[in-house]
Amino acid sequence: MVEVIVRNGENIEDALRRFKRQCERDGLLQEIKRREFYKAPNVIRKEKNAEFKRRSKYKKRMEQIRGAR
Repeated sequence: MVEVIVRNGENIEDALRRFKRQCERDGLLQEIKRREFYKAPNVIRKEKNAEFKRRSKYKKRMEQIRGAR
């Protein structure tokens, strides 16, 4: 849970800015967006496999580029 205490002499805009920054650091908005819609387990599995393939393809390509130098 994100909590920001307004300091003495601090205006609300600065406290709100600290709150937004802390939410961003904690990944709160990404988590909310991720949970916004239900994804079936098979869809999640397919997305993970696709991400793995994409990353491995990228790594393989980078190794080829580095090796060609």
